[in-house]
Amino acid sequence: MEFTTVLCFLVSFISIILLNLLIKSFSFFFPSKVNTQLPLPPGTMGWPYIGETFQMYSQDPNLFFATKIKRYGSMFKSHILGYPCVMISNPEAAKFVLNKAQLFKPTFPDSKQRMLGKQAIFFQQGAYHANLRRLVLCTFTTEAIKNIFSDIESIAQNCLKSWEGKLITTFLEMKTYTINVALLSIFGKDETLNAEVLKRCYYTLERGYNSMPINLPGTLFHKAMKARKELADMVARTISKRRKTKQEHNDLLGSFMSEKAGLTDEQITDNIIGVIFAARDTTATVLTWIVKYLGENPSVLEAATEEHESILRCKEESGEEMGLNWSDTKNMPVTSRIIQETLRIASILSFTFREAIEDVEFQGYLIPKGWKVLPLFRNIHHSPDNFKEPEKFDPSRFEVAPKPNTFMPFGNGTHACPGNEIAKLEMLVLLHHLITKYRLAIWFITKHNLLVTLFGVCSDERHVPKLECFE
Repeated sequence: MEFTTVLCFLVSFISIILLNLLIKSFSFFFPSKVNTQLPLPPGTMGWPYIGETFQMYSQDPNLFFATKIKRYGSMFKSHILGYPCVMISNPEAAKFVLNKAQLFKPTFPDSKQRMLGKQAIFFQQGAYHANLRRLVLCTFTTEAIKNIFSDIESIAQNCLKSWEGKLITTFLEMKTYTINVALLSIFGKDETLNAEVLKRCYYTLERGYNSMPINLPGTLFHKAMKARKELADMVARTISKRRKTKQEHNDLLGSFMSEKAGLTDEQITDNIIGVIFAARDTTATVLTWIVKYLGENPSVLEAATEEHESILRCKEESGEEMGLNWSDTKNMPVTSRIIQETLRIASILSFTFREAIEDVEFQGYLIPKGWKVLPLFRNIHHSPDNFKEPEKFDPSRFEVAPKPNTFMPFGNGTHACPGNEIAKLEMLVLLHHLITKYRLAIWFITKHNLLVTLFGVCSDERHVPKLECFE
């Protein structure tokens, strides 16, 4: 009897949830109080609530988008992840959406906001967002980056040295490198911070980022939220200790803590955790793809090697100190183009989410209030209208500036990545030491072409499964 009662309760509870979702989905399909004189963009919406999410994720998403674009054009509607969407692959349209903050706001699932911090810069608009962006940009000015240049180089050299004689997974090792640079730029050389404990907590949070938001003991989400709290406590202790010593710091935390910043401790913590997240994965992913493309394109690797060896020869001939310096990174046009082409062809940020704040009329169509809008960066970067032979890895294409709004690896508008300069710098520094001190040998690529395993760097013509310095 008790079992039957519980079962009936569960069935009723689930039915109510499904009914609410169906009503919500129905209202999205037929939005009320909109300008019915304007049509919605062409496209299909799939099943109620489920929409076309399964179709997109059960195949290559690039194929899903390409098929839609071929059938409906550069602007079409769909329904994914529980929301009605308008997807755009036209460069000018993407710029419009990303630069009209008064019409489109950034949007993320609530679970991700809770995990990173609801007051983090990614989720904000208006004056508060502008203040946060100013604080981040102040930390990553040219002069500020110069001050930590030698420290970034030391991190790169130590990272490469730790790979020697080992079988490594490139992506995981690049993530270690980028988080070390991120912690340096955020906390400086603050010895009071337990970096290893912080990294352990962050790794736990990261594993739960894309998990189902079920906050029950044992789930990835629950573990991630516990790790998030521990991270917040660590940041709070560092803030407290800095206030007691009253020392000035030129790192990001110091910028957030300044009186002019006007941030609460909770706002500081949310943004510190958010910046760690943003600074790590994307740069590590780009570096991994660069390693892959260099291994697959010997002529490109040869050109990059010549560029970096030329820098060393010039130093040797002039009697200059052999260590890399800031000005050297401004004399790496070939490597810079390799980074640009990798950003284009790999398109780490395939698309981003915006949400219409009000009904928007655009190009003769209606984008209803509350609908998600997705600028499709990958499709823009891979369009033959924008780039000749788009599937070919060809850094020389960037000898000439691309057409306006066709290359947006860091986004565009007020929410464009404010840390792109330091990201480029840490890539240039690591690649300089990798290219000049090691040879690239065997590569193993997963079927999804996302992870590259570096078997090694060898000092002879044999393919050996280890990494050796040949200096």
